[in-house]
Order: sequence, then C-alpha cells, then structure tokens
Amino acid sequence: MLVLVVAVLTASVSAAAIARPSENARGGPFDVALIGDIPYNATQEVQTARLFAELDGEKLAFIAHDGDIKSGSSACTDDVYQREFRRFENSRNPLVYTPGDNEWTDCHRPPNPTPEEADPLNRLAYLRGVFFPDSDSLGRKEIPLQRQGEAYPENARWQRGGVTFATLHIVGSNNNRPTTLSNGSVIGNEEEYRARNAANLEWLAETFEEAEAGESPAVMLVIQANPFEEDTAEPSGFSDFKAALEREVLAFGRPVVLVHGDSHTFRIDKPVISEKRPLNFTRVETFGSPDVHWVRAAVDPRDEEVFSFEPEIIEENVAP
Repeated sequence: MLVLVVAVLTASVSAAAIARPSENARGGPFDVALIGDIPYNATQEVQTARLFAELDGEKLAFIAHDGDIKSGSSACTDDVYQREFRRFENSRNPLVYTPGDNEWTDCHRPPNPTPEEADPLNRLAYLRGVFFPDSDSLGRKEIPLQRQGEAYPENARWQRGGVTFATLHIVGSNNNRPTTLSNGSVIGNEEEYRARNAANLEWLAETFEEAEAGESPAVMLVIQANPFEEDTAEPSGFSDFKAALEREVLAFGRPVVLVHGDSHTFRIDKPVISEKRPLNFTRVETFGSPDVHWVRAAVDPRDEEVFSFEPEIIEENVAP
C-alpha cells in the first residue's frame, strides 16, 4: 500500500521573518527530482528503470539521490555498485548522489561472499572510487560541483539560480557510531565516525558561509539518514549535526530544506531539529522501497517561499 504522510507541501515562512537578499542575484524557476532507497529487489529494479525513463522525459536542473542503492540485507558485491553507477551515468539529467548505510555500514550483515565485501570500510572506499571519480555530477549532462576534498569527495556543493545546494555524508545505523545490538555484538567504527562527523560539520558551516556571502535566497541539504526518528542510540551519531544545523538555520533566517531518505515514508513537515522548531526549516523525506516514485521540488529563487514540493506517482509502479 502506498503511504503518503504530508504535513506541509510548501516550505513557507513569513516575509517579516526573512532578510531578503538582492533580487538581482536570482535566476528563474527550475525543477529538481528527489529520489532514494531503491531498488531493493528484482521487482523494484524494473520499477526503477521505469522511474528513470520518466525522469529522462523531464527537464530537470538535476536529480538528487539520497542514498541506499540496495537492500541492507543483500550482498555488497561490486556488480551492484557498478549497475547503479551505469544507471546514474545514463541519466539524461545531471545526478548528484550521497551514499546510504546499505552501501557500506550494513555490509557486515550476511550474505557477503568475501571478507572484503563484508568489510564496511572496504565497501566505503570502493563506492567512493566508483561514484565520485571527478568534480562533476553524474549523468550524460554534467554540472560542476565543489567537492570537500579527496578524503570526502561525496560531500558536494553547488548553486543554481542563486540557491545553494549541498550533500553531506550522514547515514543510518547511527551514522556508523558504535552501537550495541540486542545480541551483544557491537557495530560501527568510532574513528571513522569522528573523522567524517568533523568533516560534515565543517562542510555544513562552509555551506552556510557561502550562502550568506552569495546572498542565497535559500539552502537545500541532502543526506541519507533520518536523524529525527533514528536518533535513539547512545551515544548518538546525529546529535552534533542536529545542534549545528539548528544554529545555522536560525542564523540564516531564510528557507532551509533538509532532504533525506532512510525510513521510507514520504513526508514534508517542520520537525524540531535539536531543541527548536524554526519556521524557516522544512524536512522532505523521499519515497523509498517498496514505493518507487519521486518528489518534484519546484524552485523559484524570486519567490518568497523559494521551494514547493509535489509527489510524482508512477502509476505502473503502484502495487495492486
């Protein structure tokens, strides 16, 4: 059954609450596609091909994929990464991708045929080498991206019409911070988490600095994890990010959208970030397995609200 949980379909905030940047710096309206958490099985591979065929017929500024190119219980073999890389590269629209936990942190789960494929850090290094070969987006039509560096090439930033966009590598499974499971085993890697967390916080701060310097009318961030519902482990792998995000959103004062996947429930709302619920902040969760659809983000840099969102349902993919 297709589940839609939609609280708010526009990222709105009163004009009085916004310090408006120069109108001269803004471009015209454009559309963005938001997808993630697909495909998880053979049926969804067919549905995902149908999804990309529909996206190929759309005139999009870019597609943002918020991670999970496979099921967390399927093997982390090289051919899976190569298959999705080819799909992304064949897209007629530029595509920007941020990794999900199913691609690496969950690869300790069986079945994985070799020790390398069962090693999360091995899989992380492999997907970085496959999906982030240079400074451009994926797709037949590329857009230039600013990447954080060789250590974290998946963290990207770019602008369109004056609006600032960025990806941050924040994943499910407590963001790879060590967690004790019910059977007593511990998963995660504190050293990897701390280094990447520091890089993410730096990238977040730089993104808002650049947005302020360029008088961006709005910011959109794309991550994989749902840091609001999954933040139950102690110590938390998301608390630092949420506290920093809340500070940046409040200081920026203009519309900020956080796009994520992970919990597979399409929704648009205004949650508490860390301790506060800023009205200029909107969360968009994309469709995910078993629902293979997409979200259209209409972006108008000259409009006060900047962003509006619409679910795009592929009728052939709706379960009977």
